[in-house]
Amino acid sequence: MSQPKCEPILLSAEQAGPACQVLGRAFQHDPLMVFVIPEERRRALLLPGLFAMTVHYCLRYGQVYASPGLEGVACWLPPGNTTPTFERLLSIGLRFPPLRLGPRSLWRIGQAERYAARQHALHTHGPHWYLWALGVDPPCQGHGIGSALLRVVFQQADAHHLPCYLETQNPRNVAFYERHGFRVVSETPIPHSQGLRLWAMLREAQSAAAGPLSS
Repeated sequence: MSQPKCEPILLSAEQAGPACQVLGRAFQHDPLMVFVIPEERRRALLLPGLFAMTVHYCLRYGQVYASPGLEGVACWLPPGNTTPTFERLLSIGLRFPPLRLGPRSLWRIGQAERYAARQHALHTHGPHWYLWALGVDPPCQGHGIGSALLRVVFQQADAHHLPCYLETQNPRNVAFYERHGFRVVSETPIPHSQGLRLWAMLREAQSAAAGPLSS
């Protein structure tokens, strides 16, 4: 049976709240989030607020795409704006009070984000698109929604001959992204993270003659 076609939409500010809930559920069992917030119930409570910073930042300085029914969300930063800055984070307002995480979780997420930022700088040279977050509601996974949310930006990147970059700490994601043209440019342990690893992945621009990637 063929999968229903998903035509991504640009997320509106009014849809940000439900989008954060989707990302929270999608990342509930992500290795990075389990490391940052080990307690399952507390993680479920805090993740939507944690993703509010990503969603609101990308709404202002990037692009946020979603499936029409908000089953999946992708937060992208465009060429020239792929490094979030403290000033811009302040400009969107502190929608997630960091102190709610507590000192242990704050230290852990800071450690992981600083390492990811170093890998990002190491593996990207020149303009590129950055996939900051992609999540699909668990009951809706496996129906091509994530693939559609990737393709909408691939079309823009390929039209301007630009690469796309992402990091993941979840080994289950690697094969999915490889099917969509990404390759692993490094796989490294994150310091002081109890064995957590980071995969840096890059997708080079593809010509229109190559045709669409299958989902």
